[in-house]
Amino acid sequence: MTILLSVESLTKEYGRETVVRDVSFSLMKNTSTALIGPNGAGKTTTLSMLTGLVEPTFGDIKLDGNKSDLRSMIGFLPQYPKFFSWLTALEFTEMTAKLSGIETRTAKLEAEKILDFVGLEKAKKKKIGTFSGGMKQRLGLAQAIVHQPSLLLLDEPVSALDPVGRREILNLLKELQEKTTILYSTHILNDAEEMTDQLLFLRNGELVEQGSLSMVRENYANPMIKVFFSNEQDSGRFVSSSPWKAIQKGKSVWIPLRGMEPEMREILAYVALDDWNIQKIEKAAANLEEIFMQVVNKQ
Repeated sequence: MTILLSVESLTKEYGRETVVRDVSFSLMKNTSTALIGPNGAGKTTTLSMLTGLVEPTFGDIKLDGNKSDLRSMIGFLPQYPKFFSWLTALEFTEMTAKLSGIETRTAKLEAEKILDFVGLEKAKKKKIGTFSGGMKQRLGLAQAIVHQPSLLLLDEPVSALDPVGRREILNLLKELQEKTTILYSTHILNDAEEMTDQLLFLRNGELVEQGSLSMVRENYANPMIKVFFSNEQDSGRFVSSSPWKAIQKGKSVWIPLRGMEPEMREILAYVALDDWNIQKIEKAAANLEEIFMQVVNKQ
């Protein structure tokens, strides 16, 4: 795969405060990367530096091997996009198309095509002031991609949407990934788990973990057996009598695995020795939310 974006030692200081410190990563073409971190971790500042809206204090940003003219190759959807309520969706998107470098004679046609793509074909001549939150988010996405950027930067693209709206935007982003590279910040970890090739974890402005979803899961897997009982009495009895450091969570018991398969067979053999009223047994690993908490709290 080809590297589209390379970031080296990206740093941003405001006076004596360093909000992003020595961040380095690369993005491969036609991949989707999630920038994850708690509030104040530096996600928005990092994205703002990549767009050229904020000047880095130190560091290099190279897009497709170039260090200049970044804005013509990127699309950006801020967390709180601003619109002119008196314009129609078509007028607004045509305007942003021209600002992005599309020729005047073709700007309207490109705007119509992209509004159709994001599902606003029936509302393109309506005033933006009448739009719902979900419609505005679609319009924000349209203005970010009307010029067909190589890199799409999204700051919390679905955080303000209801579950239906989130699903619709995620489906659009999956389609876009076939021909563009996406970097987005999010705190909705289920979404990141669904559509991410790479994870970047920021904490206090520093990149503390990065890698593919499978790699990060392997590093923080904490594999375990989950035993589900029909009542809390049996789950409590199992915890007090078993030879493992089992953890009771209501009617279920979680048993961390040290040696994977050999220990699993031992657990299965043990539960067969008594009538525990077990409903099911499954092997599981930490989900992204649990991994996130481990990374954030890591010393």
